[in-house]
Amino acid sequence: MRLTFALVGAIALTGVTTAASARDYLSIAGSSTVLPFATIVAEQLGNNPSFKTPVVESGGSSVGKKGVCEGIGTEFIDIGNASSRMKTGELEYCAGNGVDLTEIKVGYDGIVVASSKAAAPLNISKADLGMALTAKVSVCSSGAQNHNCTQMIDNPFMKWSDINPSYPDVEIRVYGPPTTSGTRGSFVEMVNEKGYCKKDELMKAALAAAGEKAKACRAMRQDGAFIEAGEQDNLIVQKLQEDPNAFGIFGFSYLDQNSDTLQGAIIDGGAPTFEAIAEGSYSVSRALYFYVKHAHMGV
Repeated sequence: MRLTFALVGAIALTGVTTAASARDYLSIAGSSTVLPFATIVAEQLGNNPSFKTPVVESGGSSVGKKGVCEGIGTEFIDIGNASSRMKTGELEYCAGNGVDLTEIKVGYDGIVVASSKAAAPLNISKADLGMALTAKVSVCSSGAQNHNCTQMIDNPFMKWSDINPSYPDVEIRVYGPPTTSGTRGSFVEMVNEKGYCKKDELMKAALAAAGEKAKACRAMRQDGAFIEAGEQDNLIVQKLQEDPNAFGIFGFSYLDQNSDTLQGAIIDGGAPTFEAIAEGSYSVSRALYFYVKHAHMGV
């Protein structure tokens, strides 16, 4: 609820009302993670006679950040929400279109790896999680002998227990967001890149030999171990409820809303909880943002 109140304040403080007389409501789009909170905010504002109910759409952080930067006028959204901060290239795209923005950090969220409560719980390190999902690993990571460890191969791990015998003896099958998602971008940066490739000595050597940087590890597997499930996180929730051996990647709010049937993996010894995310001790946490267009403020 604290995040919801923050979003209400963020919109109210901007003074945004409408882009022009042709449209008398706010248009907001972006992150599927922020969507549940933004929808509640829209409903609350709609109960105020001073506001028309904003129209809130999903599509992913990339849609929100690009959409708010595309131009000025009623055909463009007023606010883009995102679960990842705008990068230099995105800000330059805005400036090139004559769009000035106010960035508002509205809260923090954890990215969870969830599964059915009918499944064995997963207690995993961030390094091993990255090793399970990144497209390429060092040939020696698989336990191969008498090989040049600087050689990279397609990820060979089929079961969680192939990585560590203490992990569940089931196939690696993880549903997650597409490349347009801020959740996807944050996950591969924190887990694949920083959690695995920048810490694993075998991968660091293999990347150096190939002339690659750790960012190369952001590429996810495409052999069925990782499955893109679109921007509808509720569909991932449904998949997990139907398949006790599957895992899903999404924002904490979806785990919280389905805590009767789903559980979150413990990562680097920390469970995803409100308190751990708020204080920053949960290791896969990130900030959430609203990007408000100056030209549409108080018009």
